[in-house]
Amino acid sequence: MFDNLDKNLTALTKGAFLVTGKENANVMTISWGFVGYMWRKKVFIVPIRTSRYSHEILDKTGTFTISIPHAEKMNNEIKLAGTKSGRDIDKFESLNLTKVPAPLADSYFVGGCDSYYQCKVIGKVDLDATTLSSMVADFYKDGDVHTLYFGEILD
Repeated sequence: MFDNLDKNLTALTKGAFLVTGKENANVMTISWGFVGYMWRKKVFIVPIRTSRYSHEILDKTGTFTISIPHAEKMNNEIKLAGTKSGRDIDKFESLNLTKVPAPLADSYFVGGCDSYYQCKVIGKVDLDATTLSSMVADFYKDGDVHTLYFGEILD
């Protein structure tokens, strides 16, 4: 799983898809995340702002998937998935993305990607902008901070 870590991290900086939920599944663009070990488990830590629809769904379902396209694939879809809210549209349908059932997470993968992670939330931390360095706090001037979700990588 960690054999392709550098390739996956490089691809993630260009954007990847986070999918939450099965009923009313939502696709969200991410370009921040961490893969490593925490509490003796392989984890994917994903930051999601509290205002996002994915935050709401993830708090209900407790599972998510990450779908990472490589080599400049799906750039338009990644860009567009980050511009509209899943509260308003079905992004799978509007972006013509293929839903692939994730066998271990109550969610889907985005078909056509090269790497996938299925994760179960094992912890979360709400960031407090007042405790962060001034450089990091600059990202939260509007108060819309991230929650860091610690997802145990199931596969």
